Amino acid sequence: MNKLLNYIFLVVIFVSCGDIDNKFSVYVNTKNDVISNKDTLRLSITNPRGVKIDSIKFKLNNKIISSVLPLKNITLGEKLIKANIYCNGKSEVVTAKIVVLNSKVPEQYKYEIINSYPHNIESYTQGLEFYKNILYESTGQYGQSRLSALDYENNTVIKSIDLNQSYFGEGLTVLNDKIYQLTWQNDKGFIYDVNSFELLEIFAYGQSQEGWGLCNDGNKLYKTDGTENVWILSPESLQEESFFQVYTQNGRLEKLNELEWVDGKIYANRYQKDAIVIIDPKNGAVDAFIDFSELKNQLQNPKIDVMNGIAYNSTSETLFVTGKYWDKIFEVRIIKP
Repeated sequence: MNKLLNYIFLVVIFVSCGDIDNKFSVYVNTKNDVISNKDTLRLSITNPRGVKIDSIKFKLNNKIISSVLPLKNITLGEKLIKANIYCNGKSEVVTAKIVVLNSKVPEQYKYEIINSYPHNIESYTQGLEFYKNILYESTGQYGQSRLSALDYENNTVIKSIDLNQSYFGEGLTVLNDKIYQLTWQNDKGFIYDVNSFELLEIFAYGQSQEGWGLCNDGNKLYKTDGTENVWILSPESLQEESFFQVYTQNGRLEKLNELEWVDGKIYANRYQKDAIVIIDPKNGAVDAFIDFSELKNQLQNPKIDVMNGIAYNSTSETLFVTGKYWDKIFEVRIIKP
C-alpha cells in the first residue's frame, strides 16, 4: 500500500504546474494566425497531460483580457497573446502571435483639380503643411535639405534656412507656433520658432529610429519611420508614447511617408507610390485611397520623382499635393463616393 501511495505521489508531482514540460499551448480561433476585426477572439489552453489548472490569465499586448474578446475596437496588426497558467502554487507562461486585419476593403476616392501653382524643381519635397495661411515645406537630400515658408500663389520664398550638410531633411508639422522637422537617419528632429525660424530644441528618436513623415491633430504628433508603424509623440517631451500599425484587409501597409491630418483622419503618402491612403488613427485601418498617378502627365521637369507632399487648407477645404522635384503644386478637391 505504501509503495502504491508513493507511486501516485510521484505521478502527481511530475504533472504539476511549473515542472519541466507540461506541453501547454494557447488555442486561438484564427486561420493561419490571422483574424478579422469583425470577428470575436476566443482563447483556451490545450492541456494534453491533463494537469489540474487553478486559473488562467490572458493578456493581449500586455493588457489583461477575457478569453472571449470582440475585436471591433482593437487596433489592427501584430498582437502577442500571453497566458499565465496557475496551478499547485506555481505558474507557467505560454504565448501565441496573431495578426488582426481590417474587415473592410478600402474605398477609392476621386479628385478634381481646382488649380495649380509653380513649384521649385530643385525641391526634393519631404513635408508640406499650412499654418496660418502660410505653406511650409521641408526638403531632403544631403547638402540640399532646407526648411521654407512659401507664398505659393506668387511663387516666392518668405523665409528659408538650410540644414547642415550632414542632415537629410524629412517630414514636418507645425503646432502652437513651433515647427517640428525630422531628419532621415540621424536620429534627430528639430524644433523651430515658426516666425523667426530660430532653432529652439533638438530631440532624439525612440524606438522608431528613422524619421519619415510627421503631422499633428492639435494635441499629439504622429510620426512614420518607413514601416507600417505610426508613432504617437508628446509635443512637450517628444517621447514616443505609443504606436499603431496600418493594415488593410490583406495585410500591412509599409513605407508610410509624408502625413497630413484631415478631419480626424491621417492622409499618407507611400514611398514610390503616386497615391494617398486615408488612415483611421483609432485602429490603423485604411479606409480609402486616392490614385494621383495621372498628375505626372501635367508635369514638365524631366527629372520628376515620386509623389510626396500633402497639405490641407482648412479655409478652402482643399488638398495641396506635390512631389519630389515636381514643377507644380496641385490644389485638388476630394470626391467621395
